[in-house]
Amino acid sequence: MKNKNIVLAVSAGIAAYKAVELLRMLMKEEAEVQIVLSANAGEFVTPLTFEALSRKPVYHQLFNLESSADMKHIRIAENADLMLVAPATASTLGKMANGLADDALSNLYLAFKGPVMIAPAMNEGMWRNLAVKENIEKLKSRGVKFIEPEEGELACKTNGPGRLANLDTILERVNSHFKQFHDLHGLRILVTAGPTHEPLDPVRFISNPSSGKMGYAVAEQAKARGAEVVLISGPTHLKPPTGVDFKACKTAGEMNNLVQQCFPQCDVLVMSAAVGDFTAEKLEKEKIKKRGKEGQTLNLVPTKDILMEVSKIKTQQFVVGFAAETQNLIQSALEKLRSKRLDLIVANDISAPGIGFQSDNNQVTLVDSNEQVENLPRMAKQEIANILLDKILSGAREK
Repeated sequence: MKNKNIVLAVSAGIAAYKAVELLRMLMKEEAEVQIVLSANAGEFVTPLTFEALSRKPVYHQLFNLESSADMKHIRIAENADLMLVAPATASTLGKMANGLADDALSNLYLAFKGPVMIAPAMNEGMWRNLAVKENIEKLKSRGVKFIEPEEGELACKTNGPGRLANLDTILERVNSHFKQFHDLHGLRILVTAGPTHEPLDPVRFISNPSSGKMGYAVAEQAKARGAEVVLISGPTHLKPPTGVDFKACKTAGEMNNLVQQCFPQCDVLVMSAAVGDFTAEKLEKEKIKKRGKEGQTLNLVPTKDILMEVSKIKTQQFVVGFAAETQNLIQSALEKLRSKRLDLIVANDISAPGIGFQSDNNQVTLVDSNEQVENLPRMAKQEIANILLDKILSGAREK
């Protein structure tokens, strides 16, 4: 944690007093800690207490002349490596899940783009309330990590779940987070993402609804974990992750050329792009005119299979393919795994509602080179990206 910038966000619950000791523990690990308080957290522990220990001004007032003029929540959000909310009350979870921003903590959360960890603490009844559970699921689907509360005696003198996790447990989770995010140092990872556009004439093209979100998530998480990342992307509306070597393309042929150029210098290829299988046999120089009720016949020819081309020049690289299918998911994935000499394939059923193309979530099946099948539950694409990177790290080391 040395020199890591951590936002410790404290919400208004009786467990707020434990955040004082958590602050001391984080500082002993040589982390730089910025305290942020929800609207009423200062009723439990004063801002002065946190200021004295952190040796930094506490951000706790939205309408303060100094913090308002400086847009303090933006400055803090830009500099932080992790936001840790401990304790998180039911009210704070509700604000975070539903985009409300009426205090310093919720404002900062909305402005923060980095990883977030939450350690809830509340009454047993609140913890089991359906609204709280739905808010937690919303946050998990967006990639927020939870440090589950423990069972035990609560402030209301009842026993049950809702007690803030042990501080040693919280500290270990934070430590593990930062350790993980350096484990890919030294690996050169090539990622492809998005759709391709295969032109028919100057204004029309054949494509698919891929958003590129999966590939961009892999590239972003790989970079965050210390890898050197090249991202080759077809046309998307996404902003390339900071720090990656970004290469834009449109057609399958252009993507193939870029992959062939970059692949020999890389250790890993993650081929998550939804590459068009067909292109026009003849590209019309002028716009194809509509002629009454007459139909048009398009002659299509196959595009080059990028993974098949890669298999011809593969040496020690770890290659991951993707199989987006509407039927015979595992069978199709196995056939692709074998024919293209893949080390791992990620298969998903794009016909299932709420996952796959355009969605922030997905539900995938991983099949490795030993043809071992692992079904993952529905989760955020960022979470899938990290699980995939864990598999890649393990497989690359074995090679």
